[in-house]
Amino acid sequence: MKLRIAVLPGDGIGPEIMKQGVAVMDAVAAKFGHEFEYEEALVGAIAIETVGNPYPDETHEACMRADAVLFAAVGDLKYDNNPTLKVRPETGLLAMRKKLGLFANVRPVATFDCLLHKSPLKEELLRGADFVVIRELTGGMYFGEKYQDNDRAYDTNVYTRPEVERILKVAFETARQRRKHLTVVDKANVLASSRLWRQIAKEMEPQYPDVTTDYMFIDNASMRVLTEPRFFDVIVTENTFGDILTDETSCITGSMGLQPSSSLGEHTPLFEPVHGSWPQAKGQNLANPLAQILSAAMLLEHFGLKQEGALVRETVNASLDANVRTPEIQVEGAPKYGTKEVGQWIVDYIAKA
Repeated sequence: MKLRIAVLPGDGIGPEIMKQGVAVMDAVAAKFGHEFEYEEALVGAIAIETVGNPYPDETHEACMRADAVLFAAVGDLKYDNNPTLKVRPETGLLAMRKKLGLFANVRPVATFDCLLHKSPLKEELLRGADFVVIRELTGGMYFGEKYQDNDRAYDTNVYTRPEVERILKVAFETARQRRKHLTVVDKANVLASSRLWRQIAKEMEPQYPDVTTDYMFIDNASMRVLTEPRFFDVIVTENTFGDILTDETSCITGSMGLQPSSSLGEHTPLFEPVHGSWPQAKGQNLANPLAQILSAAMLLEHFGLKQEGALVRETVNASLDANVRTPEIQVEGAPKYGTKEVGQWIVDYIAKA
């Protein structure tokens, strides 16, 4: 198979983990006889510094030309520490999602047996947890009307029926392909936007009689993903709730450096780790590349390359079992590995498989 891939390393640790993700893609291409062509483009703080725009037109055109986008992270301390700046790296990420129509963010959450001890949660709660969070990505407060002065600020949380219906359709169909259990997370006891979500979900339920559907307020869901993670199969929720909830689930995997995601919608699909740019670690060879590598596995599987994706996942599991891990998940007394060493180990494993 021939694929054209837009590569967006972004900021902070992004270029370091992206290098490993692309190396794994190349190893897969060599192993299975595929041809992956890459076009690198600017996004985030580096794009602001270079061309004054966090999501330049040239980057958007590269994404539209591509079959898929492999993205790393955006963000820089210069912008994090100055909330008065109007142009921010994250603005580029939101613009990319909106312009590409990436309304469905799919974030799988699963445990690794050899890392259960790295979670702050009890092993008996975690073992066997395996669910997917589907987050609406182009609506809600992140994109609603905003205002701020020295004394007053607001963000509007707007959703329309078509926006809600299309993300719920993705969620119901995902549940149908898994264990046929969907949990709709909202705050319908307080928020009008959530009541619209719940109303539409109730209307759509009869179209999916094989799916068991339940409803949960976000505060309850935030507790239960940590106390009863095995209860869940597929969770669907709005943009802000989904952002917070999926960061919280890093307590289940043991590290945000292990969580990949895909963003799907109207145009080119995008694949990215859920963690941020961690600018404090930039250039130190500390960042865990596994979420980026697992995002590459999701890219492969999206295009029907199931065997290839399975090999990448097998390799990641093998690296963890062999204690080839970056510092945040390494066991005490084991050899130390950095971003480059973990990536190279995985590339070598694929070549020998």
